[in-house]
Amino acid sequence: MSRYLTPSKVALLSLISIYTEGVVPNSSAIHVLSFVVSYLSPLGAGDAPSSSDGWPAQYSVSIEDLEKALKVHPSSIPGRSIWDLFLRKIWSIDSCDALELFFTEISTTLAKTREERIRERDAGLAPESGCMRLARCSPLGAFVRRAQLEFTRLQFHDSVKLWKGFVKYRLPTYRAWARRNPSDEQVPVDINLLELGLDTSSHLAQVAYGNIEDNEEDDCYVSTKEVERLLEFQIGELQRFGGRVPEELKAQLKRIIASGVTLPDLIHYLSRDKGTYQYALLNLAILQADFGCYEEAVSAMQEAVSIARESHDMNCLNFCMSWLYHFGKAFPELITEVENTGMLGNEKEGLSFLKAKAKETEMWGLLSTTLLSEAKLELQNVLQPSTGYMFRANLAFTSGITHLAWLSSETFRHCYRSSAPFEDHLKSTFRSCQLAAHIIKLAQQGRYNEASAQMADMSLERFQSLKTVELPILSDDRESASQLLSQLRAIDLPDSDLSFLLSFITVEHLIRQADYAQALELIEKTAQSIHQDNFDIQPQVKLLCLKARIFEKMGQPQRGFSLAMRAASIAYRSRLLPGLWEAIVALGGVLLSLKEFEAVAKMVESIMPQVLETSDCDLAASAYSLLVDANMGIAGRLWSEGKDNGPAKKEYMNRALGYLDSAYEQYEEIEDLRGQCEMMAKKATVMHLTGDSVLANDYAAKYLDLRKQKTSSWI
Repeated sequence: MSRYLTPSKVALLSLISIYTEGVVPNSSAIHVLSFVVSYLSPLGAGDAPSSSDGWPAQYSVSIEDLEKALKVHPSSIPGRSIWDLFLRKIWSIDSCDALELFFTEISTTLAKTREERIRERDAGLAPESGCMRLARCSPLGAFVRRAQLEFTRLQFHDSVKLWKGFVKYRLPTYRAWARRNPSDEQVPVDINLLELGLDTSSHLAQVAYGNIEDNEEDDCYVSTKEVERLLEFQIGELQRFGGRVPEELKAQLKRIIASGVTLPDLIHYLSRDKGTYQYALLNLAILQADFGCYEEAVSAMQEAVSIARESHDMNCLNFCMSWLYHFGKAFPELITEVENTGMLGNEKEGLSFLKAKAKETEMWGLLSTTLLSEAKLELQNVLQPSTGYMFRANLAFTSGITHLAWLSSETFRHCYRSSAPFEDHLKSTFRSCQLAAHIIKLAQQGRYNEASAQMADMSLERFQSLKTVELPILSDDRESASQLLSQLRAIDLPDSDLSFLLSFITVEHLIRQADYAQALELIEKTAQSIHQDNFDIQPQVKLLCLKARIFEKMGQPQRGFSLAMRAASIAYRSRLLPGLWEAIVALGGVLLSLKEFEAVAKMVESIMPQVLETSDCDLAASAYSLLVDANMGIAGRLWSEGKDNGPAKKEYMNRALGYLDSAYEQYEEIEDLRGQCEMMAKKATVMHLTGDSVLANDYAAKYLDLRKQKTSSWI
C-alpha cells in the first residue's frame, strides 16, 4: 500500500500537466481547475455538497468521472477535446521507466525557486517567458511537489505496483485512445511487450502483470492516506451516532488494510492493542457517561489523559482534556478531585492549553468549541459586576438574544446539520421548536404541528445514540401526559437544560392535578440539584415563581409573596426580562389573593406590552386573567360599599370583559381547554351580573360544551 500515490493521482497529475501546457482555453480553465481541486481538497464527508458542476467531493477520481468532466470541453487544438489530450498524455506513459521519467519532469510545471532563478541569472541564462508555471504554494503546486516527493520515497516494488495499478486504471480507455490515434502502435499494457513481439496472453506478460484485463477490484491501489480518511469518516460516524460498524464494512476495511504494509494508526479502532490503550479508555469513559456512571467516566478519562501524555498522543490528549473541561462545567462537584490534582489547572489555563494545542494539531472542531467556551467565560466575567452603567448595554444584548438564538439555530440546522454530532443536531432542533421564525415560540404559541414537523425532520435511522431521547410536545391530556412524563423521568438526562425543563413540565402537570405536596417536593429536589458555582439564574427564578404559585393556590399567599418578590428582585438585578415578567405575574396572583385589586391592575397593566413581546401565550393568558379578576374585584368593592358609582362599576366590568376575550384567545392558541372553560364561565357570570340573561345562557352553553370536550379527552 502506497503512503500517498495512487493511479487516480497520476491521472490528476497528467491533467495538471496538460493545463500547464497552455492547451486548455480560457472558457474551460475554470471547469478543469475546479474539477481538480474538488478531488485534491474535498470537504468533510458529512458537509460535502456537490459542486456547481455536479461533482461530489471525494478523495479518489475514477476514469469515468474524468471522461464525463473533460469530454464535453474543447481544447485549443482544433478537433480535439480536453479528454483527447488527456488520453494522449496518460498513454504516453508506456512503461515503468516512462512513469519514473514523468515524475522527474513534473517539477517543470512548478515556478522556479528564488535560488534557481539566481543560479540561472549568474549562469547568463535568459528567464523563460510565455510558459505557464504553478505557484509552489498553490493547491496544484503543493499537490505536484507532494506527489513528486512521495514517488522518490517509494521502494522499487512499490513503484512497480503503482505502475501496474495505473495500467489497469487506464485500461478502459484503450479503445477510445486507439480509435483517435490509429497511427500509434500501442499495446494495452507495456511498450516493452510490443518491442518483444508479445501480447498480454504471453507467459512473460502473465508473470509480470497477471490477468490485467479482469474486472475484479484490487485494494492494493488504495493509499494509506485514503484509508486514513475512510477510517476517520467511519470513526466520526461511530462517535456521532453511537452505532456499530456493519460486519460487511468491517470485513472490507480489514481486507483493504491487510493488502498493504504501511498501516494507519486508526486501524486500532478495529483491532486495539496496548499502544492505543488510551483510545479504549476514552471510548469507555464516553460510554460510562452515556449510562450515567459519571464517577467511573471521570476515572477512566483521567487514566486516558495519563497514557496519552506518556505516549505523546496529542490528538487523544486534546480530546480528553476538552471532554474533562466541558464535563466539569456540567458536573462541577464530580470534577473537584481532578482540579485538586492540577491536571486541568484553573479554567482560564485549561482553555489556553486547549486553544494552543488545537492550533498545533489543526483540530479545528476543538478550537471552535474552545473559543466559544472562552467567549462565554469572558462574558460571564464582564456581566458579574452588576453596575448601573452597564444596564443599557446589557439590556440591548438581552433584547436581541431571542432573535440571535433563533438565527443561530436555523443556520446550524440548514448549513451544518450533516457534519455535526447528532446530539448537537437534536438539541438545535429542540431549541428551534421553542424559538420559531421571527421570534415566535412554537410551543408557547400552540404551533405544535410546526414543532412536530421539525422534530420529525430527523430521520429515524439517526436515533442510534444510546442517550438519544425523543422530546415530544407534551399535551394537556392527563393520561398521555402522565405516561410520557414517567417515561422521561426514567431517563437520567445528562443535559442540565433538559432536566430542568422536564422538572418544570412535571411541576405544571402536578399543579393542574392539585397535587401541591408532590409539586413542592419536586421543586425542592430540583433546587438542590442546582450547582452553586455555575448555576443559571433562569431556573432559579422559574422555581421561585412556581413555588409562589403553589402557596397561593394552597391558601398561603403570605409565603408566596416573599418568594415572588425574591424572584422579581433576582430577575431585575440580572436583567432577565422574561423571568421578571413571569415573577411579576406570579406576584400579581399572590396580591390578588390578598385582595389588593388596584395594585394588581396597575402592576400587570404596566407590563402587558412586554409580556406580549415574549410571545408566551400561557404567560399572556395568566396576565389577562389577573386583570379580569382585578377589575371585577374593584367593581365588586364599589358595589359592596353601596356608593353611587354605577358608571365606574360598569367601566370596570367592561374592562374585565375585554380582558376575558384576550385571555380566551391566548388559551385557545395553546389549546388549553381548562383555561378556556374558566374564561367562558367567568364571562357567563359577568353577563349574568350585568343582567344580560340571553348572552349569559349562550356562554354557559359554550362552557358546558367545552367542559364535555375536556371531560371526554382532556384533563
